[in-house]
Amino acid sequence: MAAIRGFRDPEEQVLNQRKVMVQQKNGLEDDDGENKEILTTEMIFMDHAVPTWRSQLTLRAFVVSFVLGILLSVIVMKLNLTTGIIPSLNVSAGLLGFFFIKIYTTVLEKSGFLKQPFTRQENTVIQTCVVATAGIAFSGGFGSYLLAMTEVISKQSTEANDPRNTKSLSLGWMIGFLFTVSFLGLFSVLPLRKIMIIDYNLTYPSGTATANLINSFHTPQGAKQAKKQVKELGKFLSFSFLWSFFQWFFTAGSDCGFASFPFFGLKAYENRFYFDFSATYVGVGMICPYIINVSLLVGAILSWGIMWPLIENQEGNWYKSGLSPSSLHGIQGYRVFIAIAVILGDGLYNFIKVLAKTLPKLAKDGYSYFKKILAEKHPNFAKWLRIKDSASILPLADKDSPEVEVASFDDQRRSELFLTDQISIWLAIVAYFIIAAIAAATLPRIFSPLKFYHVLFIYACAPVLAFCNAYGCGLTDWSLASTYGKLAIFVIGAWAGKDHGGVLAGLAACGVMMNVVSTASDLTQDFKTGYLTLASPRSMFVSQVIGTAMGCVISPCVFWLFYKAFADIGIPDSEYSAPFAIVYRNIAILGVEGFDSLPKNCLTICYILFAGAIIVNAVGDLTPKRWGKYIPRPMAMAIPFYLGPYFAIDMCLGSLILFIWEKIDKVQADLFGPAVASGLICGDGIWSLPSSILALAGVKPPICMKFLSRGTNVKVDNFLNPS
Repeated sequence: MAAIRGFRDPEEQVLNQRKVMVQQKNGLEDDDGENKEILTTEMIFMDHAVPTWRSQLTLRAFVVSFVLGILLSVIVMKLNLTTGIIPSLNVSAGLLGFFFIKIYTTVLEKSGFLKQPFTRQENTVIQTCVVATAGIAFSGGFGSYLLAMTEVISKQSTEANDPRNTKSLSLGWMIGFLFTVSFLGLFSVLPLRKIMIIDYNLTYPSGTATANLINSFHTPQGAKQAKKQVKELGKFLSFSFLWSFFQWFFTAGSDCGFASFPFFGLKAYENRFYFDFSATYVGVGMICPYIINVSLLVGAILSWGIMWPLIENQEGNWYKSGLSPSSLHGIQGYRVFIAIAVILGDGLYNFIKVLAKTLPKLAKDGYSYFKKILAEKHPNFAKWLRIKDSASILPLADKDSPEVEVASFDDQRRSELFLTDQISIWLAIVAYFIIAAIAAATLPRIFSPLKFYHVLFIYACAPVLAFCNAYGCGLTDWSLASTYGKLAIFVIGAWAGKDHGGVLAGLAACGVMMNVVSTASDLTQDFKTGYLTLASPRSMFVSQVIGTAMGCVISPCVFWLFYKAFADIGIPDSEYSAPFAIVYRNIAILGVEGFDSLPKNCLTICYILFAGAIIVNAVGDLTPKRWGKYIPRPMAMAIPFYLGPYFAIDMCLGSLILFIWEKIDKVQADLFGPAVASGLICGDGIWSLPSSILALAGVKPPICMKFLSRGTNVKVDNFLNPS
């Protein structure tokens, strides 16, 4: 009878075996001396049926997503036009979506009218849709490349401010432009979803933290272990939120507050070696693998500790003295393009490696699908070709995954469901070519200097760069969409030429590239959230498409309200100065002069480090696994080249905390480490919402805390007290 029961209920059998294994392994006992029953996340949710992908897409979810999308788009737009720095809003979207729907369903439940309960899958759909909507407010370039096209910004430069390189903004063409370019990125990485999420098992820290938060919200009552994990998450979420709130009081000016704490001394601070007390990146460091955090620190030391100081010693020799710190003719040119070279080397190597593994299977599955159709439509011809019965040949979407090695019950269940509702690779490929053709025909009508062959070239390169950005985001949580956009400015601007509207063409190309790579990383991050919450890939994709469509209308309308309501948008030193608009304009002006305008030896160093990234990857793959895992990852090493070491220090601190915790109590660290990390990330992420609202309301921090050298402090004292 036991054997029959086990045969009939394999999930129950696996669950019981897993419980026994965990109990035997841990040997934990509760207060009564009995073994604790330690359940993983998916064990706790075993009694809850997973809704079909269509059931996860509800009308109430999209109504809430629309409202939240408008709210967060306003916040992002405000930040676009003031500081230009946009925080991750995944956590805020997941949290707000939960509370909006929870209030609604609670009222219906008490009234007896609730027909469909609120699930974690529906919560994930809301989060995905809201982030996609608000994401367009960033990738749409309203504070960067689009605004840089205007006459207001062009007058701030002494070059290339003729009518061929400017364009008046209009609500109509902005909406049309976004609808044309915002969907291609979704299809560019769609065929690689399994490789990113399951095969490479990329972390996507924000997506993972959001999934943990959503899972904690929907955890069934009665699971002791889950309650403890939720308690830890809530404890550190509260701490992180209050700590961010406390820090806000000391940030009344530039370089003020704990985020500019010169922990390693003022000289190191000048090279961005400081601890900024960011709970977010400490939490991210606890989630990311040790080798990623170490790679970040190695890259930070190599660049800001060695390379940049040596290159700065060549000021006046390799590049002119007295240039603006943001000028690409100076040290900033080395930082930007060397980082791009390393990222492209790593991304290209991994893209080719993935392609080498997937193309044979793609061809085999395509041939099998062709035989199936042939056997169904022309059985006699198929028989003559000795093709087997088509019933044994499944379509590509049903046979889309080879066997996956799983390490736990959670991984097994998540992988199984993630691979169930597949989206055909052929659909993604065909859609990609159709959208590319539409864009090639449409965009030159909007931007006359941008030719159809420029657009086709961008879309030919886009899959590689979209993969690079999604891969890098999965490793470190950083989306480098703006970096790839700047690369497009240089390539297309130089191609179009200085005398043929190259500045405008470069800025338009930047918009095309930024939208492709940004939406690609957003989608894969949401796939990670869906994977951890058992949300269907189909519902995730549909939600992303609907959210993107909402954003293509909402974001331009919100920007237009700002643009018409405030006359000082883009004016230096005004409330809405949009500081990055002039930066993008200057990059475009530099771009029309070609790569030869870069500082001396910049391209040579780029070539060397591009090749170095490929060699390091190859060595890592050829080295035995027990040693190869200690080789740094070039993609992670490259990110501090441009941004600086400060966040790498935070993330290494997170790794150190987790390492010590594992040495003290491995079981407790494994159980509660993700909850603590998610709490740190979520609390800081949630604070971004009220802090943005305070900024919208014009409420400014009251105190500026700054650190000065002894000599500077004496000068300040003498200035304030001349007597």
